[in-house]
Amino acid sequence: MIVVVSIVALMVGISYPSISSGLDSIRMSSATGSVASFLNAAVTHAQRRQQAVELVVSFKDHALYQYTNEPGYQKELKLPDGILIEAVLPDENQVRGDDRRFMLMPGGAAPGIGIQLMNTRDGHRLVRLDPMTGYPRVEAATAR
Repeated sequence: MIVVVSIVALMVGISYPSISSGLDSIRMSSATGSVASFLNAAVTHAQRRQQAVELVVSFKDHALYQYTNEPGYQKELKLPDGILIEAVLPDENQVRGDDRRFMLMPGGAAPGIGIQLMNTRDGHRLVRLDPMTGYPRVEAATAR
């Protein structure tokens, strides 16, 4: 019985790093997809409702927010545990940790912003909002 338990413990010990890495990869993929959908929803809301949408990226909360003049309209996207907002591009000499605010205007071009995410295993992804099409796209990013 001790031999069987030690073999199982050895197998678990060997496979744990790869399982943990796989979970981090899934969290990163899910977070980038959620951020891309959130940005797309903000652009779509501004165009279809003909209302300005304020997009707030909060470093300290690791969250994104949408606000409009429509009563009661507020959307929030909290990133999963282990996923952090590393940077918001363009950098424009912002103080690290301050919230970044963007306005999406109806009929106007989408701002060319990028939200760089980072996980605990030093993985990086960049979700960039294309100013020409207004659609977000996910790119591999380098460490800042």
